[in-house]
Amino acid sequence: MTPHPAAGQSLNRLAVAATNHCLTGCAIGEVLGLVIAVAAGWGNVAAIALAIALAFVFGYALTMLPLLRAGLAFAEATRLAVGADSVSIAVMEIVDNAIMLVIPGAMSAGLDAPLFWGALAVSLAIAWVVAFPVNRWLIARGRGHAVVHGRPERGHEDGHLRHH
Repeated sequence: MTPHPAAGQSLNRLAVAATNHCLTGCAIGEVLGLVIAVAAGWGNVAAIALAIALAFVFGYALTMLPLLRAGLAFAEATRLAVGADSVSIAVMEIVDNAIMLVIPGAMSAGLDAPLFWGALAVSLAIAWVVAFPVNRWLIARGRGHAVVHGRPERGHEDGHLRHH
């Protein structure tokens, strides 16, 4: 399959937009999950499980909202979001959580500790760098965000990744 880039947008621009979109959902879920877990005094396994679950929830939700607003049925919007985002979110979450675990003390640092927030910022930035080529590869093959945005009658209302 070939990509259907929007007029004037390169494959790299589309992959950047898709990776930024994924990072937004992952970051919201990751931050919320880790904040809840750290505040509750949960261990690393529970904290990571919650953060990953919420990253998927928020990642899918950010893709589904414009689809639902455009009139797509919930089941179809869910199917498209899962198809568009699963690989990218999984890659980001694996990288992000692995980095949080290898930075000494990051997971056990309190919410008021610069170590916690610095490690989280670094881990999300590195996760973006790793997910970008994955998203680019998927879009080039008509997969990933191309599944959602390759539909001429659908797409994000903000115009990013919209195809003709």
